[in-house]
Amino acid sequence: MTVLLNPPGPARKPHQHSLSRGWRATLTVFFAAALALSTGTVTAEAAANPYERGPAPTVASVEASTGTFAIATATVSRSSVSGFGGGTIYYPTSTSEGTFGAVALSPGFTASQSSVAWFGPRLASQGFVVFTIDTTSPFDQPASRGKQLLAALDYLTGQSAVRSRIDSTRLGVGGHSMGGGGTLEAARSRPSLQAAVPLAGYDTTKNWSSVSVPTLLVGAQSDTTAPVSSHSIPFYTSLPSTLDKAYLELRGASHSAPTRSSTTVGKYVLSWFKRFIDNDTRYEQFLCPLPTANTAISDYRGNCPHTSS
Repeated sequence: MTVLLNPPGPARKPHQHSLSRGWRATLTVFFAAALALSTGTVTAEAAANPYERGPAPTVASVEASTGTFAIATATVSRSSVSGFGGGTIYYPTSTSEGTFGAVALSPGFTASQSSVAWFGPRLASQGFVVFTIDTTSPFDQPASRGKQLLAALDYLTGQSAVRSRIDSTRLGVGGHSMGGGGTLEAARSRPSLQAAVPLAGYDTTKNWSSVSVPTLLVGAQSDTTAPVSSHSIPFYTSLPSTLDKAYLELRGASHSAPTRSSTTVGKYVLSWFKRFIDNDTRYEQFLCPLPTANTAISDYRGNCPHTSS
């Protein structure tokens, strides 16, 4: 901040002074204090949420296929772990901004991690550590997949080569089909999770009233494998009304829609994880006011995120 105590003007006579030394000293102290106060305010605002990662979001940035972080991958072999089937870790290469929240993602019935692999680079480049897993058997049911998601998170934070990059208090889960059912199972079993995102979820259990983890359900309007009328919508309805929750329905989409790169799915999944894993209220603008139906979205229900989350 530059302060001109003697601005340019007509030449003054030698005996004239616009400000005495005393006043100059007083003003100097005043402006220095003002500058310090201003800087302190900015610093306080920046430190209000120590979990923010990356620049302020825009519509373009949340819809982009990649973010600002350079990333790398690490392969975890099936034989090196227990409780799940191995997988691939995607992570930011720089830790200059600190540690990151982490997410484990499960595939669905008969599928491999390749069905959720597109989330790896998309989320990691936005500032998350992402673990796309294989299950112990392609035929594992939702309850088993829920346990495997939690085992994968435990491995990620306790044994993996990238554990020092992760804040173990900021974790989330997601998954497709039976992996989506597993996501709800994991959220019910471990309330300390920060976010859950079932994608075209399938589960014979319909009542999730005991879940206390902020949950975004993504359904597909034309899904005949896990019809939204008997899966995603009842799941959503059963969640507590006081919970941070939302239901996004993809217009005209089939069961496999969330397994392919999607601007719409990517935008809202990223915003949900940012808002609840990172407590990053900068992303709240994409969740509230609630999105309206359009060419990509046939239905959206939910509540605006609670400020205490």
